[in-house]
Amino acid sequence: MARADEPRIAIPAEPLDRALTDLARQSGLDIVSTEAGLGRVRAAGVTGRMAPREALRRLLKGTGFRGVAIDAHSYRIERMPRTPFARRIVARPAPPPTPGGDIIVTASKQRSTLLRFPGSAIMIGGFAPGGLTTRPLTIDDVARGTPVLQNTELGTGRNKIFIRGIADSSFNGATQSTASLYFDEVPLGFSGPEPSLNLYDMKRVEVLEGPQGTLYGSGAIGGIIRLTPNPVDLSRVGASVSSGVTATQGGAAGFDVAGMANLPVLRDRVGLRLIGYRDRDGGFIGDRLRRLSNVNRTDTLGGRATLAIDPGDGWSVELGAVQQHITAADAQYAERIVAALDRRARLAQPYSSDLTLLRGVVRKHWDSGLELISASGYVDLQTADVFDATRAIGSTGPTVYTNAQSASLFVQETRLSRAVPGKVSWLLGVAFLHNRDIQARTFGPPNQPLDIIGVTNMTDSLSAFGEATLPATDRLSVTVGARVTAARTDGEPSSRPRNDSFIRGRATRRVDPTLALSWLIAKRTALFARFQSGYRTGGLAVAAGIGRVADFRSDSILVGEVGLRKQRSGETGLELSAALSYARWRDIQADLYNRRGQPYTANIGNAEIAGIEATGDWVPLRGLHANFAFLYSYNVVDGPIAQSSVRENRRLPETPAFSGNAGLTYRWAHRGGSEFSIGLSGRYVGRSVLGTGDFLDVSQGKYAVLDAQLGWHWRNIDVSLSGDNLANASANRFALGNPTILATRQQTTPLRPRNVRLGFTVGL
Repeated sequence: MARADEPRIAIPAEPLDRALTDLARQSGLDIVSTEAGLGRVRAAGVTGRMAPREALRRLLKGTGFRGVAIDAHSYRIERMPRTPFARRIVARPAPPPTPGGDIIVTASKQRSTLLRFPGSAIMIGGFAPGGLTTRPLTIDDVARGTPVLQNTELGTGRNKIFIRGIADSSFNGATQSTASLYFDEVPLGFSGPEPSLNLYDMKRVEVLEGPQGTLYGSGAIGGIIRLTPNPVDLSRVGASVSSGVTATQGGAAGFDVAGMANLPVLRDRVGLRLIGYRDRDGGFIGDRLRRLSNVNRTDTLGGRATLAIDPGDGWSVELGAVQQHITAADAQYAERIVAALDRRARLAQPYSSDLTLLRGVVRKHWDSGLELISASGYVDLQTADVFDATRAIGSTGPTVYTNAQSASLFVQETRLSRAVPGKVSWLLGVAFLHNRDIQARTFGPPNQPLDIIGVTNMTDSLSAFGEATLPATDRLSVTVGARVTAARTDGEPSSRPRNDSFIRGRATRRVDPTLALSWLIAKRTALFARFQSGYRTGGLAVAAGIGRVADFRSDSILVGEVGLRKQRSGETGLELSAALSYARWRDIQADLYNRRGQPYTANIGNAEIAGIEATGDWVPLRGLHANFAFLYSYNVVDGPIAQSSVRENRRLPETPAFSGNAGLTYRWAHRGGSEFSIGLSGRYVGRSVLGTGDFLDVSQGKYAVLDAQLGWHWRNIDVSLSGDNLANASANRFALGNPTILATRQQTTPLRPRNVRLGFTVGL
């Protein structure tokens, strides 16, 4: 007998793809599928009051498809196995579906559909084994191929990433990141570099352009990037192995190997998913003084583990761990006065990055659409950099400068939400954050460097936030929200500074509102508008001069944007999103270097930022995709440091006026069940400057790169051949490698020369 609290389902006999969409809308289930042919199968109607999973079972009966539980309220639709041995084989993970109205923006925390999300959002998929990707990827690689993202190129594991030109500084230091990077529900850090986490077996990457202060608090002034891993499959065993070798023209060979194992411990109740990987990027830069070649070799070793538990009655528990270690034998810069791919350094300049993440997420879902999520996480990030300071001002003989940063972060967030199509959707939450960041430095002879002043910052933050989406009409919805935050940062120098005027503790109280609109002007076309604010906390940092420290203040940003999102209604047609944005950024925090190559942090002034962006994907016929993306950004920085530059260089760092990409791919099936794919893509990065002010307005960028890919799939085997930088372009990606000789203005980070990778994936 049906229970009174079960939803009433009313779905007519119609094509299965429409029926699943209607079921998701009426029940609150999250239903996804990468299977072709759903629209060619007719489903019987389902009517009555029943549990959502029972409605799904009835809807799929006799269709040849089945629903596989991902968690308590999410299902993946796949074809029924055709042989009695099919349970032993992992179906080849196909690329995620093109973003459509039924794709859920989980990073919005209200689980909004992409079509009706009132803001700029980008969904990137294809990271699963055997998917569209042809080589191991990190968020650095995603940024290079996504114009709305920008990143520095100091090296894997020590880069910074920016969203839509909200870029403070090219250098790592005490300031909080402008873009918050999340692994599922847990942030991957507070300040310092992004850890270049390997994206193997990742479900997708979501980019919400910012600020996102209402939902994510301080630090998300540029937006947030959420990495969503593939979930544990509680119903069946599966595994995959991927590997490849890379050859670089004039450089050393590289290799990569990765594997995934999915193990149901108790069928439909408890499961474990394990990921492991090992990558080597072969070097391609030489050092003529030490008579060495290919010095910039980088090795990455890491893994992930996730334990999923489904106790029933809508509850789910997920426990996970991530560990990754990056080591680089030497820095990856060259010097113009030496050669395009060579430099002259007296000493090796290795660096390392170690990331540890522990997380736990408890969810409870009710059939009424109510959902409770409580997530806790601990992140530990250790980085160490060594620079050859022999040529630094004041050095006599071989000298090293080292900078070690140790950051530990604990977060806890609990929120309650309800999302029901056609009704008021809302969420309420509380969040606590504790971060400790230690910067330690040495300078002197390689065998006996001396400690120089560093700082420790400790931040505690408590927030309450809420957001609601109100359907004003069937087509117009209004989103309002606010976050109230009380935070405190305490700073302590590592030794007695020469100045005692700094403030050891600083309190911040903030209210960050949100106002947004979504207007459905056609069945698959929506307009949106959004206004939001954000901020970063202040703190204590090394100051200009020897043995000095100073405070830096909080900064804040206001952003308004309007945009359009159009989606395909079938397998062919045009999908397009575009937006205009304007930002006012006040009291910008920036980590800088002086002419002696020593770091300091300051509030450098204000900036106005205007942007135009668009992405498009046109499918003229099934299997053929023509896509493009671009970002045009205009910004002006006003402040004493910026005014020391000529007017055209008074820009934020790492923000070219224009960057864009375009690609053409075609996939087709062949007799015998095999499938082929071919793709050609190109990208252009415009000119940018290294930093603000006459000392840092070094030119970089202004280059184009051409790439190509070939793929073949048969049963559970994938083989790929990919080539990057096929035209062997030579350009400067980033004008820094060693801050102690920055005053020479001769450093470049060159593009990797022409390289080819042969790879394969096998599902077991």
